[in-house]
Amino acid sequence: MKTKEIKISISQFENLGELSPEDQELILKARASASLAYAPYSNYLVGAALRLEDETIVTGNNQENASSPLGTCAERSAIFWANANYPDLAIETIVVTAIDQNGSAAKNVSPCGACRQVMVECEHRYSKSMRVILDSSNGIEILENAKSLLPLSFNGDSLKSIG
Repeated sequence: MKTKEIKISISQFENLGELSPEDQELILKARASASLAYAPYSNYLVGAALRLEDETIVTGNNQENASSPLGTCAERSAIFWANANYPDLAIETIVVTAIDQNGSAAKNVSPCGACRQVMVECEHRYSKSMRVILDSSNGIEILENAKSLLPLSFNGDSLKSIG
C-alpha cells in the first residue's frame, strides 16, 4: 500500500485593504452582483466576478427555480457567459461571495461541487490556472488555482484512458 498526501495553500486576509486594487475591484463587483441574485427559496444570494486575461470583467449570480435542479449557481452563470462570449480568453481570477436576504455577508463561502468541476474544466481548456478568491464575513481566502478546490478532479485527459 502507498499513501498519498494532498496539500493546498490558502492565503487569508482580514479585509479588502490588504488586497491589490484589482482584487478589491473584483470583490466589489461580485458583491454588487450578489445583490441582484434571484434567490427567493434559499435567501442565499451568491455573486461571482471574474477577470479575463484581457482585463475584461464578467459577473454572474445565482438564479433559483421552484424546481431546484433547474437553477444555476453564480460561478457557472459567469463562467458560461464568459466562455460563450469570449471563447479565446482564459479566466485569470474568479471571486465568489454571498450575502443573506438582509445584505449581511455570509460565512464560509465556497463553490459547490458542480462549480468546482466547471472551474477545473476551464483550467484544463485553457491550460492556465485560475486564481480563486472566496469572500465571506470570516475574511478573504485566495487559492492559486481551482484544482486546489477539487484535487482529484475529472477532466478530458481522464476520457483518453477509455477504449
